[in-house]
Amino acid sequence: MCSSPSMPGFLRVMLVVLCAVFIFPNLTHAEHERVTRHYKFNIKMQNVTRLCKTKSIVTVNGQFPGPRIIAREGDRLVIKVVNHVQHNVTIHWHGIRQVRSGWADGPAYITQCPIQRGQSYVYNFTVVGQRGTLWWHAHISWLRTTLYGAIVILPKRHEAYPFAKPFKEVPIILGEWWNADTEAVINQATKKGLAPNLSDAHTINGLPGLLSNCSAKETFKLKVKPGKTYLLRLINAALNDEMFFSIANHTLTVVEVDAVYVKPFASNIVLITPGQTTNVLLKTKPTPPNSRFAVAARPYATGPAAFDNATTTALLEYNHPAPSLSNTNNLPLFRPPLPKFNDTVFAAKFNNRVRSLNTKRFPAKVPRTVDRRFFFTVGLGISKCSKNEACQGPNNTRVAAAVNNVSFVMPNTALLQAHFFNKSKGVYSTDFPANPPVKFNYTGTPPRNIMVSSGTKVVVLKFNESVELVLQDTSIIGAESHPLHLHGFNFFIVGQGNGNFDPKKDPKNFNLVDPAERNTAGVPSGGWLALRFLADNPGVWFMHCHLEVHTSWGLKMAWIVQDGKRRNQKLPPPPSDLPKC
Repeated sequence: MCSSPSMPGFLRVMLVVLCAVFIFPNLTHAEHERVTRHYKFNIKMQNVTRLCKTKSIVTVNGQFPGPRIIAREGDRLVIKVVNHVQHNVTIHWHGIRQVRSGWADGPAYITQCPIQRGQSYVYNFTVVGQRGTLWWHAHISWLRTTLYGAIVILPKRHEAYPFAKPFKEVPIILGEWWNADTEAVINQATKKGLAPNLSDAHTINGLPGLLSNCSAKETFKLKVKPGKTYLLRLINAALNDEMFFSIANHTLTVVEVDAVYVKPFASNIVLITPGQTTNVLLKTKPTPPNSRFAVAARPYATGPAAFDNATTTALLEYNHPAPSLSNTNNLPLFRPPLPKFNDTVFAAKFNNRVRSLNTKRFPAKVPRTVDRRFFFTVGLGISKCSKNEACQGPNNTRVAAAVNNVSFVMPNTALLQAHFFNKSKGVYSTDFPANPPVKFNYTGTPPRNIMVSSGTKVVVLKFNESVELVLQDTSIIGAESHPLHLHGFNFFIVGQGNGNFDPKKDPKNFNLVDPAERNTAGVPSGGWLALRFLADNPGVWFMHCHLEVHTSWGLKMAWIVQDGKRRNQKLPPPPSDLPKC
């Protein structure tokens, strides 16, 4: 009995409070855990010097890379973005599910109009059922070259990692650097209809490293203690390059991808595409060696086009107690061997090793049945330029990219607003093809006609429909790996293979037990990828290649997920400060 009428008032109150704590501990504990965290992002220009050249770049709060966001699973994030630069800006919180908060997802003209100079927008969302490493970046034109940063989602308080607690956690962000203004680079390429100029360097945490010109002092140093375990939070923020990553004479243990725990596996080399994140454990040597170790990353490239083949380096340095070894610059430097730039065999083997943890605590909720099936070709082609354009392709054509031969045309207003207010006429159509308009030998000899169509077309899904999507690379212009990112969802990679997908044979080998769960996955060069996901998040969700050059050429589309019947299955109205076009 928690109180009685004969008790004094204050004793009765105290006893009721204590009873509440002991009888409903989860309620008080849960309420304590849910924290609202506020950040302010001032988009501003900042002079930065790399490769002995100084230029003004777009940054958040003058930082490059940008500030780290730290939260716990279940926290609410309120991030005010104020635009002080001449460019229109949006920020995407890459990998955040945005459950019923699609207005905060960030891709320009998909879920919002951009934030114009002198304006601001508050991104307000809750981290639901996720923990691990994600990242944020600009989602308009090529501004994400310098507008990016890490998102670290810690487990709920008093919840442990499914692996030994690391001594320290360190974000490692891979990027690209251009000496030129990247907005001018992509604008010039668009005008000519050709591929844009290549980057001048790759970077680790914004620094090119020892092997780059004039960059000896522009090298990130990872200082470690012997006999400790470090959690490295790897993020590939590069615009156009998948990357191999390795640390000389050290083995890495992969424990998480795209903020989803995986069955741990050891590897000397990690493959990570633009958009992906990978958490690895680094166990340092028991005694400090008399040497330094290069941390290196360089591109994995499978397409016909030229690419920036530069290797970026950081340094792993041990803390030495001996004063004579405190100056590590004189110690020998070991460099890690990396695969050949086009090692598709390594890529396939590495990706096949990634498996969901699939435990009682972290189950792999793979859709066992399928309501809707789609077969999408992804690849390159050409499109006709108008008479007023001077494109440098054959017969006044430009390079294009497409999904099911549809090169996506960005609208002039946000798709989500048009959908929510039932004003789709003239903005988008719902006739995106579920299959290629013309069947051909996708990875063999390409068809004679490689012209693509264009349009702002979407697929409409009912709430809670289970979807199976097969993504097929094509050999048009050249086979190439395409890292596809789906906003608003995680998907399960139930199958992948070389050549053309066989709808009769290949599904028999689908992994429906512990497939990798991701938000970004590489379609194999000259191969296919099979995904499944549940359309349980109402809104408009972008899907695109995370090689920015391919996105610029049109390799993108959108899914509309309709509201469900219940209140908690519907998208709320937009916030009052949603930017206007």
